[in-house]
Amino acid sequence: MVLDFPFSMVGAPLLAFFLSYFSIFWLIKRKANWVLDQPNARSLHTVPVPRIGGAGLLLGAMTAWLCFSASLPSTVLLGLALLMVISLIDDIWHAPVWSRLLIHAIAAAWFAISLLLGAYDWLTVLCVIIATIWMSNLYNFMDGSDGLAGGMTIIGFGYYGLIAFLAGDHNFAMINFSVAAAAMAFLLHNFHPARVFMGDAGSVPLGFLAAVFGILGWLSQLWTIWVPLLIFSPFIADATVTLTKRLLQGKKIWQAHREHYYQRLVQSGFGHRNTALAAYALMLTAGISAIWINEQDMAVQQWVMLMWGGIYLAAMMFADRSLKPFSDRG
Repeated sequence: MVLDFPFSMVGAPLLAFFLSYFSIFWLIKRKANWVLDQPNARSLHTVPVPRIGGAGLLLGAMTAWLCFSASLPSTVLLGLALLMVISLIDDIWHAPVWSRLLIHAIAAAWFAISLLLGAYDWLTVLCVIIATIWMSNLYNFMDGSDGLAGGMTIIGFGYYGLIAFLAGDHNFAMINFSVAAAAMAFLLHNFHPARVFMGDAGSVPLGFLAAVFGILGWLSQLWTIWVPLLIFSPFIADATVTLTKRLLQGKKIWQAHREHYYQRLVQSGFGHRNTALAAYALMLTAGISAIWINEQDMAVQQWVMLMWGGIYLAAMMFADRSLKPFSDRG
């Protein structure tokens, strides 16, 4: 770090916050008609909303990294750039699914092979590649309700930063706090009623960062592999179960739909605001559990993960019995 710890830990998140807030504010005022998300039968919104807020979020975070000499592997930065480009193209012109997945795979493989191969076997590398691709996409799947993905970003990367800070890794803490601060600026525009959405240009790269930062923290022995899984478990559980059910039903898993549990909760009458607040409570609780298990032995960590799996399973079974399912047909 070029700057001393106290200034960088405060200065970088503040810079990320203000740059993100005002860049997104400018995009909203400009209307950003070239990236409007038009409502359709599968949407939860009823009026056109710009889907470019994630670009402003990442602009703030990455500028803060640059100004405060953040240290990150080049494969992370290059993979992030690739994902931002293909995702922005998709936001504007709707890139083919195969082209998006190809870039997602390249970014994930580049990161995993360069950092893990040699120290770990091919099976571990392959698991990391698949997990990174999946996180990149599920973050996008969960960006469909006002305030949801923005809140997950604040809480998830905030917990990453807190654990890194407590472990004495101030560089990694500053990097994560900058993302969380930029997400807070985004959330001020995105909380119900949302004036801007994250878009693929924000959600896909953020999902990538959630995965690779989780792996980097594990490699640096800041946390065990269970910690990032638990921190982001609300997103992982909803997206994984929903897409698995659709796959088993013979539906196209890449097609837009309204079958995620958070979407069904909004449509049930609970609303965007209450759904977001309930999700925040769940995310905060999962994160507190993650911090606690990081100090426990592996057997305790595995039991806690099983307990959370049971909680999610019970909640989803209750939702399947109580919430009205939605058809793919618009």
